[in-house]
Amino acid sequence: MTDTSQSLTRCGWVALDEPLYVAYHDNEWGKPVHDDRHLFEMLNLEGAQAGLSWITILRKREAYRVAFDHFDAETIVGYDEEQIATLLANPGIVRNRLKINAVITNARAYLKVRDEFGSFDAYLWRFVDGAPLLNRWTKLSEVPAETQLSRALSRDLLRRGFKFVGPTICYAFMQAVGMVNDHTTDCFCYPPAAG
Repeated sequence: MTDTSQSLTRCGWVALDEPLYVAYHDNEWGKPVHDDRHLFEMLNLEGAQAGLSWITILRKREAYRVAFDHFDAETIVGYDEEQIATLLANPGIVRNRLKINAVITNARAYLKVRDEFGSFDAYLWRFVDGAPLLNRWTKLSEVPAETQLSRALSRDLLRRGFKFVGPTICYAFMQAVGMVNDHTTDCFCYPPAAG
């Protein structure tokens, strides 16, 4: 799709009439992330998105950050029933008990992984040998919903106690944090050296 106001071609999934979506695509999606807290945030936001549209989660992202103490896992593991009740009453987030409980469960699993590997970043990026996988999709219909790699990540996360980390969620996460670059080859965000 072409944004006539800027003459930029973007991936076909971008709703050009939604500035938040455009900004997310242009500035975040597919760019490598190595900050543990941001990786933890994105994994949980992708899980929250299950069954919903990503734009719904983008619109709620700031509320999520406030509600979940900016995804500070050390704080989240201490949440009690009173805090869960407060979260369930918060209209700024997806008020689903399973998804809220998953963030708390994931915080515990995240801390264990971080202790074992030194960082969540080190744990995750070993799945792609430390460098983004660059695909060469020419159109949106070629981009898979999951891959062998996302299935492997999903299995390992589940084994370590994470929730809402199925293979489709894991692939969306890998795309979002730049472990996989799935910008289509005509998109202005596709790496020029690879074009």
